[in-house]
Amino acid sequence: MAKYRDEAYEEEEWETPRKKKSSGSKSGSKSSGSRKSSGHSSGHSSGHKGSGKKSSGKKSSKKAQARKQRRRIIIFIIEIIILVIAVFVLYSVLSGTKSGKLDLDEDKIIINEQVRDAEETTMRGYRNIALFGVDSTTGALTKNTRSDTIMIASINQDTGECKLVSVFRDTYLNLSNDSYNKCNAAYAKGGPEMAINMLNMNLDLNITDFVTVGFAVLTDTIDALGGVYIDVDNAEIGHLNNYQLCIAEDLKRSYRPVESTGYQLLDGLQATGYCRIRYTAGDDFKRAERQREVLSAVADQAKKASLPQLTETANAVFDEVYTSLDLTEIVEMLGNVTNYYISDTAGFPQENNRATGTVGSKGSCVIPVNLEDNVRWLHQFLFDDYDYEPSARVKECSDKIYSDTNGYLKK
Repeated sequence: MAKYRDEAYEEEEWETPRKKKSSGSKSGSKSSGSRKSSGHSSGHSSGHKGSGKKSSGKKSSKKAQARKQRRRIIIFIIEIIILVIAVFVLYSVLSGTKSGKLDLDEDKIIINEQVRDAEETTMRGYRNIALFGVDSTTGALTKNTRSDTIMIASINQDTGECKLVSVFRDTYLNLSNDSYNKCNAAYAKGGPEMAINMLNMNLDLNITDFVTVGFAVLTDTIDALGGVYIDVDNAEIGHLNNYQLCIAEDLKRSYRPVESTGYQLLDGLQATGYCRIRYTAGDDFKRAERQREVLSAVADQAKKASLPQLTETANAVFDEVYTSLDLTEIVEMLGNVTNYYISDTAGFPQENNRATGTVGSKGSCVIPVNLEDNVRWLHQFLFDDYDYEPSARVKECSDKIYSDTNGYLKK
């Protein structure tokens, strides 16, 4: 069986499969993968106070209300912030345990000047959060590891509509320090702060929060939820098994090969292996679609889970989460929890405005053919702003990207 090494630490876009001596589709983006959560009758007024004493007469009622409120918060976070990942952050705060919490210095966060104006007009009412998945089995979540997955979760806090955008990790962008490279290098060089600045500078966004996880989190989460349902096609099954073999060896776990195609229940290793497939038609672009597909499937399973099951999941994996969020910020973001839903997902750069090419020593990159036009499309997609004009900073980046890459483009 051929074994694949992941590319997160490599400059090259493609990897050559390496040999293993012995081995022990419907994969597109699903825009409606996460529907609105079913409502609960209790409101936020009951609150959740970790150790407050309650009168004996009202103890049972208040506990019931607290359980309902906590479950609503958990389900909302599952849907919005890389689905179940922020559940672990929330639970660690509620239970008094320590998670990987980073207080970002907002004075060091780059937000383009024009975006500050848009915050009061076309972007008003939206909250944007960066989601990073890093290829680490050693708990290296802070930096010195490239971000294998980069997503933006944009939440319309007035309507409850949420959208997810995958930023392809090999996209040639300004790393926020006027050096240009694959965008996943920003996290390796400067951690979440530099990665956020990279997104804000190139995309005219105002991100100030993030969630980062290692790939083991997805495996553990899916197992704790009893698996997820995915449609595996003939072109994917071999690659899926090769990837889960690699992951199983890294995590020192046993694995079970997928033996047939079709719609089926995958366990954590299998589903994570499915997320990592890139050696089929569509390449890395299809890989990002598979990631969003699996996250939507995780959300579906999480909605069916009981509070004890979600609590057990949180206990198992919260140590593998690194974030700027805390309970107060999450609660402030909630509003009417039953109104939140994921309406659509997409990839950046958009399909008809990107190309690939080997850009000198930077290796094979995804190139935004015209960054300005991609940013116009992004603001239309996220904020329904059909008249957005990119900032001067984005235009500078767009010109530089064109100058650096035009001779390498493969259209």
